Amino acid sequence: MQILSSTALGILVPLVMATAVIFLRMKRQKKPVSAKSIILPPFFMATGFAMFFLPEAATPPMYDVGAFLVGLVFSIPLILTSRFEIIGQDVYLKRSRAFFFILAGLLVIRLIIKLIINDSFTPVQTGGLFFLLAFGMLVPWRIAMLYMYRQLTKKTFGT
Repeated sequence: MQILSSTALGILVPLVMATAVIFLRMKRQKKPVSAKSIILPPFFMATGFAMFFLPEAATPPMYDVGAFLVGLVFSIPLILTSRFEIIGQDVYLKRSRAFFFILAGLLVIRLIIKLIINDSFTPVQTGGLFFLLAFGMLVPWRIAMLYMYRQLTKKTFGT
């Protein structure tokens, strides 16, 4: 007897993971940031590209590019709401009231997209496309954060 369908499971697991990420991001704002803490997440996430060595993950290149470009668009609100502040000798990501709602809104949009494309791709292909979307969202956001961080530290600390 199957308790959850694969569609329900395919929505529930990412929803739980995304919710955990949202709360981790909110908690992380209470700790100082460094250039290293800004740069490393995309490198760690890049290991996910190994999934594309599996033939089952292959999708047409236009879908891959499209997923990455959607991620770029999704990064815009994150970039616009990410700011840094200096407290003492440390740099912190400034809390934005909109940040939680933006992440939650992006999650809802991703779930809607998943429901729309669910029958068009295998679970592995869908995972690959959403990986590309997430990577497309993370990289420009982190590049923008690094630029803002460098500008602030150069202006404040002269480094």
